[in-house]
Amino acid sequence: MKTRLFDLGGRVAIVTGGNGGIGLGLARGLADAGANIAIVGRNETKSKAAVNDLAARGVKAASVVADVTDKEAVARMVERVAAEFGRIDILINNAGINVRKPPHALAIEEWESVIDTNLTSAFLCSKAVYPAMKAAKGGKIINIGSMMSIFGASFTPAYAASKGGIVQFTRACACAWASDNIQANAILPGWIDTDLIERARAEVSGLNERVLARTPAARWGTIDDFAGIAVFLSSAASDFVTGAAIPVDGGFSVMG
Repeated sequence: MKTRLFDLGGRVAIVTGGNGGIGLGLARGLADAGANIAIVGRNETKSKAAVNDLAARGVKAASVVADVTDKEAVARMVERVAAEFGRIDILINNAGINVRKPPHALAIEEWESVIDTNLTSAFLCSKAVYPAMKAAKGGKIINIGSMMSIFGASFTPAYAASKGGIVQFTRACACAWASDNIQANAILPGWIDTDLIERARAEVSGLNERVLARTPAARWGTIDDFAGIAVFLSSAASDFVTGAAIPVDGGFSVMG
């Protein structure tokens, strides 16, 4: 029987978009369980602040500035993390953006930007870390989906397409890499109180009231609500869990 199932001491995690919001909540959870963290993002100032936050929790943390939609940049990022930390055990694909427009108003450039950032980056990063995880005889990949992985919405066509794609991509990785002892799972956040959602509240009339009315927990989520699921899906506790898409939503997705 395995012991210390949730211990991540000595493990190394890459968290894209980990310098704020849900990504930072995930990174904090891993750090508190003992994992060392590489924060990947384009905003170096925010990333350095996140690194200081994580280092204060007693782990090694570093900021890596990279455009995760660029194949060469992703390769350099993974090479640097492997060289600096000595291994790669966990990848959290969290980088994401949104453009809130109905399909008929969305420009092709906006569509491509959202798909590249939210979905293609997950493919590039997962493919890039695969050799290190295979050589280490195991690894954990966590992709961040959304309620829009499940539901339709008139104002998020590209975002919803990307997050639906994340779930299917996760399942493909789970099937392809199971023999390498690599587990791939998705987290589907509900309505979480972040800067991104603040803009949504301002742009979508009545959103706050509708979310609270449909959420059994009767509150918005916080980034701290992601610490536990991050540790579970990154640890030995989830070694027989792969291809799953797990809502973290206060019950929003099951409310009748």
